[in-house]
Amino acid sequence: MLILVPLAVVIATFAVANRQTIVVSLDPFDHASPALAVAMPLFGLILGLLIVGVVIGGVAAWMRQSKWRRAARVAEGEARALRAEVDRLKRRIGPAELTAEVLPVSYAPRLRIPPPAA
Repeated sequence: MLILVPLAVVIATFAVANRQTIVVSLDPFDHASPALAVAMPLFGLILGLLIVGVVIGGVAAWMRQSKWRRAARVAEGEARALRAEVDRLKRRIGPAELTAEVLPVSYAPRLRIPPPAA
């Protein structure tokens, strides 16, 4: 709300200041009587082009992010499968073994000192 109100004031001021009508011609060959021409207020043209630019930029950003969305979907599927496998293994092992304290496994070599010779 803090940003939208000043932005609305700026847009309204811009529209009031640029009310004059212009002719937008899309016929580059005949300047006198173009085949395709539209009369519109200047602010309409500028705001329309701004909206089209925002939409094109949004589509381009959405397309560039497609690989990240695909990777997220794959990771979500793998996580779902792993959760299901963990649940299946927990049911298979049973609740008694899950509550027992499991000692951490150490793969470091153990130092053994032989007893002193008598």
